[in-house]
Amino acid sequence: MPWTWRYEKADGAVVNGLGLQDAIFASQGDAESWLGENWRALLEAGVDQVTLLDDERKEYGPMSLHPEA
Repeated sequence: MPWTWRYEKADGAVVNGLGLQDAIFASQGDAESWLGENWRALLEAGVDQVTLLDDERKEYGPMSLHPEA
């Protein structure tokens, strides 16, 4: 099953149209590693939080991209 991140605003609305390319991963670990390397760019593009999906099933999230104060 493919693993993907759903990009969201703080209110849970799905973020589309920001020029963000969907990334599809073969494993949960690959998806999490990618997020660890790219969360700052997502935040700068207007994404507030992400949810990890295994195909259509929500694995976990939403998870904020904002650093804790």
